[in-house]
Amino acid sequence: MTDARPIANAELSNAVAPHPRILPIPAFDDNYLWLLRSADGRRAAVVDPGDARAVIERLEAEQLELSDVLVTHHHADHIGGLAELKRRFPGLRVHGPHNPRIEGIDQRYSAGQSLALEGFEARFEVIEVPGHTLDHIAWFAPVIGAQDPRPVLFCGDTLFSGGCGRLFEGTAAQMHTSLSRLSGLPPATLVYCAHEYTASNLRFARMVEPDSEALNARHQDVETLRAQGLPTIPSTLSIELATNPFMRSAESTVRRAAQARLGRDAIDDADVLGAIRAWKDSLR
Repeated sequence: MTDARPIANAELSNAVAPHPRILPIPAFDDNYLWLLRSADGRRAAVVDPGDARAVIERLEAEQLELSDVLVTHHHADHIGGLAELKRRFPGLRVHGPHNPRIEGIDQRYSAGQSLALEGFEARFEVIEVPGHTLDHIAWFAPVIGAQDPRPVLFCGDTLFSGGCGRLFEGTAAQMHTSLSRLSGLPPATLVYCAHEYTASNLRFARMVEPDSEALNARHQDVETLRAQGLPTIPSTLSIELATNPFMRSAESTVRRAAQARLGRDAIDDADVLGAIRAWKDSLR
């Protein structure tokens, strides 16, 4: 992995310019922890700090003080660094879901609540998105600062670039409802997920919709980015709606592929999602 930042290229229609205030922190094999700079460039907020050392090294390199942490769910690669970061930064404020299993959260949030980060020019709306886990929330900011008008979504392991999270605790119906909630956000929303899975996700997506020109073009662009050692994230919601099969359960092409796997008619869109999720799981 690399923490280089992709630059939108006219030859790569799916290469999305990142938000100027958001930096990736690579961790483990394929995680991205996300760092958000404050308006004055002195402080930082971090999303899902699974690795404290990686966070501290980036903060020191950027000469930033950590003031806030946003958590999406309880898996260790998203919260594993919390205890050390709270020891290192005594005034740290940790914001996360209503799950008592997550130690160190100072303020817990439910759907409809919001978080205004002082000094970051950002107000995050909380969206409950169970499916991958039951406690999963996403953080959505309609705008962050004046430099970039695009909305921002930190979606953890619910919506991936080209895919969705595995159903470890929730159901296909819950995941479908969660992705439907996210699909209602503005199309220009920058999608910041937590793993560099895009290339493998799109290889599977092409099995579901092999004749999709938009999907095939996106896959080529992603392979070009990865060959250059560049991240494929952020994506945008409009790109996901056009190419991500888990966001396209209502489309006839995805439904036909699901029904071929099921060997029967799909009951509803959630049944379609469940079928293609089980299909993808079987390939691991």
